Order: sequence, then C-alpha cells, then structure tokens
Amino acid sequence: MSITNESELIGMKRISEIVGTTLKQMREYAKPGMSTKELDEFGGNILKSYGAKSAPYETYGFPGYTCISINKEAAHGIPSEKKILKEGDLINIDVSAELNGFWSDNGGSFVLGKDIHNHQPLVDASKQILYKAIKSIRGGVKISEVGYLIETEAKKSGFKVIRNLAGHGVGRSLHEEPENILNYRVKTNRERFKKNTTVAIETFISNKSTIAVELNDGWTLVGNRGGYVTQHEQTILITDKSPIILTDSNEIWN
Repeated sequence: MSITNESELIGMKRISEIVGTTLKQMREYAKPGMSTKELDEFGGNILKSYGAKSAPYETYGFPGYTCISINKEAAHGIPSEKKILKEGDLINIDVSAELNGFWSDNGGSFVLGKDIHNHQPLVDASKQILYKAIKSIRGGVKISEVGYLIETEAKKSGFKVIRNLAGHGVGRSLHEEPENILNYRVKTNRERFKKNTTVAIETFISNKSTIAVELNDGWTLVGNRGGYVTQHEQTILITDKSPIILTDSNEIWN
C-alpha cells in the first residue's frame, strides 16, 4: 500500500510490531516434543491478545493461525497434533495478521536446539541474503535487480532459489501490487519499487530444488527435487534511503 498520512503509518507500524513479536515469541516457545498444533495455538493466542486476526485464516480459510513448516516442507505447513518437533529440526514459522484494516507479514526459518543435521548454513544464507536485499531497496530501484541480487548471493553460497514463491505488496490486504517480488531476475520486468509503499520481502533459499509443488492436502509446499528450503521475510516501508523495517521486533537477524 501507499502510505499517505501519519495514521496509516501508525496502523502499519502497530500490526507489524504485533506479527514480529508473535514470530519471536513462537520461536522462543518451540521445544522438542511439542506438536506444531500447540505452537500454532500459542501464536494464535498472542495475536488474539492484541485484537489481531490471522491473515491466512481470514483470507484463505487456512487451517491454522500461522504456517509452520518443518524439515522438507518448504512453505504453508499445516499445524497438526501429529507433527511433533524434534531436536535439530528445520522449522519455518510464517506469521501474518490484520488489525484495524492494516495487514503485515513476516517469517523466519531456524534450527530447533542443536544443529545435528547441519541446516544452519542454509538458514544463515537466507538471513544474510534477505538483509542484503532489503538494504539495496529504495524508491526507484528495479524489482528485477533485487531478484538478481538474491539469486546471485544464493549461488555464491552454493544454494539455489525457489522460483515460484515471491515477496509481495502488503498493507490494506495480505497480497497487493507488486504481486511478484521474485528471488531471481526477470529482465523484461521494468517495474520499480515506489517510495512510501509497504512490501513484504522474502527469501526462499534451497539446497536442491528450484520449484515449490503442492501436496495433496492442498496447502503444504515441498521442493520439486527434494532437499530443504529456508525462508525469511520482513515487511518494510520503502523510502528514498534505506527502508524502514516495520517487523524488526521479530529479531530474526539476532
């Protein structure tokens, strides 16, 4: 959305702080032996305590308050009592919500406990690439150039990007223009980031796959060639200098 007055900025800052705080607290709450359903309900209760509504549930009827993907699930994992977290699991939590007509989105992958399966390099690459990508964004920068940066940095780290998942505009709804802030460059895309707009920037970094495919449950995405995928996401306000990271309460870079 385009921020045109102080009340809109306040609204976006508020919901962004809420989803960021929810993500941080869910990450800290996650423990081996816990089901993803229990973790999701914990997050849902935090959102409710602020009066916020789960965006995926409100928008798409998603069967959970948050998306929790574990191990070889790339995105949109459904919280379940049958999915029990274990030491060393690769976990992704994606939290998006609405409050007073404003929407915000953020997410992060992390290793639960000790990194016994060596997932941390993939997690670190995703975090670092997102940081570099966001720092490169300002009004007038081509969207395709940021995609080029993300893919180039992924290759430098020995990884790939998921080509059919993308960042997007956010603000008055969960997904707005620009709809496809891709993790690679499309040379024909001449669209540029606009000053005073809010967007969700996401990295999808993989060790094997390049496409996410949907499972039979109608939600969960996995890589087309297997392996693992990490995602990190921040909602930002674009300026003519470095962006303002509205969801920085998630502390995903700490």
